Amino acid sequence: MKFKGIVWRFGTNVDTDAIIPARYLNTSDPNELAKHCMEDADPQFVKKMQPGDIIMADRNFGCGSSREHAPLAIKAAGVSCVIAKSFARIFYRNAFNMGLPIFESEEAVDNTLGGDIIEVDATSGEIINHTHNRIYKANPIPAFMQELIACGGLMKYAQKKQL
Repeated sequence: MKFKGIVWRFGTNVDTDAIIPARYLNTSDPNELAKHCMEDADPQFVKKMQPGDIIMADRNFGCGSSREHAPLAIKAAGVSCVIAKSFARIFYRNAFNMGLPIFESEEAVDNTLGGDIIEVDATSGEIINHTHNRIYKANPIPAFMQELIACGGLMKYAQKKQL
C-alpha cells in the first residue's frame, strides 16, 4: 500500500474542531463533511488540495473531542494519509477505524516543507521526499491494519469478514 501526493503543512495541537468544525456535525455524510475539512485551519484547503495529497503536522494532531467525523472528513476530502510527529490517542484509533492511514515520523516532519511531493510505503514505513531526494522512516502499518484500511475501515472490514 503506497500513497503519493503534495504535502499540506499544519502546526501543533491541530484539534478536531479545526479538522471538522462543530457547526458541521449535524451530519455524518462523508461528502458533506469533506467540503469543510480543515476549514478552520485553512479555509481554502479543500479548494486547493488534490485527491491523494498528504497532510503533515507537528505534535498532537487530532486532539480535542473524540469525534469520528474528523478522520472521516479527511478521508472523504481525498487526503491519502496523514503524517505527524504524534497523534492524539483517540484520533489515532478513530483514523484506522475510519480507514485513514496515519504515520508518525519526527524526521519526516522536521525535514519536509509544504508543497513537497512525498511517497509513503505503508508496508515498509518508508517516506520518500521526491522534492529533496531524501528518505525517512515511520513505523510500518501491520498487514491486518492495512487490510482494515483497504476495506474502508473497521465496519466494512467486519462486514467483509462475516461473509
